[in-house]
Amino acid sequence: MDKIKGIIAVSIGAASFGILSTFVKKAYAQGFTLGEVTGVQALFGMLLLWLALLVIYVSYRKYFQQYGRKSNRWPILLSGISTGAVSLLYYKCVQLVPASLAIVLLMQYIWIGQLIEFVFFKERPTRRTVIGIAVILLATLLATGLLERSMDSLNIIGIIYGMLAATAYAIFIIVNGRVGNDYPPLQKSAFMVSGSCIFIFVLLQPFSLFEVDTLFRIGPYGLLLAVFGTVLPPVMFAYGMPKIGISLGSILSAVELPVAVCMSYFVLHEQVSIGQFFGVICILIVVVALNLPKRKKHQSAL
Repeated sequence: MDKIKGIIAVSIGAASFGILSTFVKKAYAQGFTLGEVTGVQALFGMLLLWLALLVIYVSYRKYFQQYGRKSNRWPILLSGISTGAVSLLYYKCVQLVPASLAIVLLMQYIWIGQLIEFVFFKERPTRRTVIGIAVILLATLLATGLLERSMDSLNIIGIIYGMLAATAYAIFIIVNGRVGNDYPPLQKSAFMVSGSCIFIFVLLQPFSLFEVDTLFRIGPYGLLLAVFGTVLPPVMFAYGMPKIGISLGSILSAVELPVAVCMSYFVLHEQVSIGQFFGVICILIVVVALNLPKRKKHQSAL
């Protein structure tokens, strides 16, 4: 029963990420800027996370007491820069290319992360991983529709932003696994999102959010982006991952890809070809294959 709850939780968290690009496109259609969209998500997300922590501290203080001595908080705050960079680069990509294309570009973090691990941490990828990466690159040609469109119809700048977002996302995953693990997951998320919020406000200065009229109009989008992009995923992952394990969790995390593509097709009415759907399916198959446990060779008893 616990495993089923974990599967549901992780699936909800991954699906939450998948619907973000649709809300972002809707916000852009209302005339809001990149700084306002990313700023309101980070601001609302930070406030919601710290409010949740305050409620937990008052009602269930044991949540904090079960963790031992804490490391320095500054590295966690600084690691929030990677979170903010993902939002900035990905939402800029969504501004320039279809949402269905943006999510496929973001999924390139799978092989970019492996490359970073190899270059900086000397972790050699397995043969299965190398084959999987090659298939992902080929499937991306289908999923992005590059084989069906002329180069003139592609927004090269948007694709560059998408690849930079994938790189930032890969860095975020690596940093997230190495920093602040002695903190409660919700508290760690609060510090990271706080760092992200500071980074976005220093870089883009979206101070128009503090104008009553602007805040009132963008508020619903900010709440949706904060809940589905900042609050719900880390909470669901923190609850579900220990119950199902990293391998199954990584497979279920790929749910965000078909969710984003389907949302762009049914809600935004973007054109998604059969070839693109096939490319998405191929990427999902590779994600599953890379995270399935290896079969142990049976040794003869003789």
